Amino acid sequence: MGLLDATLPEGRRWTRVGDRFEVTRKPRGLRVTDYEVVPFVPMEAIPQGVRYEPRYDQKPGADITSGTYFERGDLLIAKITPSFENGKQAWVKELPAPFGYATTEVIPLRPTAPGTDRRLLFFYLLHPEIRSYVAERMEGTTGRQRVPEQVLLDLPYPDLPHEDQQIISDALECITRQIDLEERSARIAEELKRAAMRELFTRGLRGEPQKDTEIGPVPESWEVVELGCLCLPTDQVDLSSEGDRIIRYIDVSSVSRESLKVETTSEYRLKDAPGRARKRVKAGDVIFATIRPTLLRVARIDEALDNQVCSTAFCVLRTSQSELLGKFIFYAVQRPEFLELLARIETGASYPAVTDRQVKAQPIPLPKSPDEQREIVAILDAIDRKIELHRRKKQVLEELFKALLHKLMTGEIRVDALDSSALGATSVGGRACR
Repeated sequence: MGLLDATLPEGRRWTRVGDRFEVTRKPRGLRVTDYEVVPFVPMEAIPQGVRYEPRYDQKPGADITSGTYFERGDLLIAKITPSFENGKQAWVKELPAPFGYATTEVIPLRPTAPGTDRRLLFFYLLHPEIRSYVAERMEGTTGRQRVPEQVLLDLPYPDLPHEDQQIISDALECITRQIDLEERSARIAEELKRAAMRELFTRGLRGEPQKDTEIGPVPESWEVVELGCLCLPTDQVDLSSEGDRIIRYIDVSSVSRESLKVETTSEYRLKDAPGRARKRVKAGDVIFATIRPTLLRVARIDEALDNQVCSTAFCVLRTSQSELLGKFIFYAVQRPEFLELLARIETGASYPAVTDRQVKAQPIPLPKSPDEQREIVAILDAIDRKIELHRRKKQVLEELFKALLHKLMTGEIRVDALDSSALGATSVGGRACR
């Protein structure tokens, strides 16, 4: 049952957001130009998802000619598409001044009813069903639709005692803090990977002297070779004459820039497949997106399946030697220096792109020793596994957050039955969140 269709248990009822909150208005007579500096929150400074605090820029009051007035403690809810649907919102609890200004594309809300926990509304607005309900009531032209203030104020909202609000908010905050921790841990691991790649591909692992090459310094014993010299030719294939078999199709949207894996595929009968030209792929192939903005999407095919094909927007890198070389290439083409080389030769206005020939013509550093290749791959594999672990834990926590939010709001899980000891080890609002 949907959240807004739920029959609340005895003792609970539906009310409106506007019965507990109001839109913050600028006081009469306040002249922002009288202030030397004022905290300002642009849209890009508003977090998306579970983090509370935005970034505060300091702007001279005289430079603020438009914007939305807000006060310390307010919730800032993005109202324009797609920012609202994406969950951009903030709680300005650490605003370094009594008031500030934000982009005109937010609605500032403050509590009016005693015993109102702001966090509960913050989390409530992250529920996918609530986002969808409000988004359906946006007004304006396509691409510039906005949430009217009254739609937000008329949004159905559970009327809960203060103690229940606090317990529910504490539980959800425990999970969001763990989500934030996993996200930060993944980012730190990504920074470690970038630093490791820079060192490994310029200094190697043997402590050798370096030599200057066309791509910069590399260990003295290494070679600099054209990528294509290490790869077999892979051509487009016309699938229209191959009967009625099922194919698994990998589009550029199937590959996540973050995970470096094929996360989804589509299945088509050959006669129904959109378009006919495709590239066959097999286990061990590296696929490299050649069109912006997907140029940074790289994946390695790690599953051997019949009839697996990818979009022609990928360059397929298939090694002529061992699986080890394929794994080394997988990391070599992720180097920022490699991507910078390609960025310089892109062509096209709407969708800048490079050709397969251009990708394969790029030089990459290569250790002569297979043992050194193997050790470099092992180090980067280990870092990738750490990144993936943090991402998976974050995903599980996000699913837990959504499920718990729904069940607590509808009363399917009673507040007095909540076991906060299972929700992590963080101190929240004076409560132990173990």
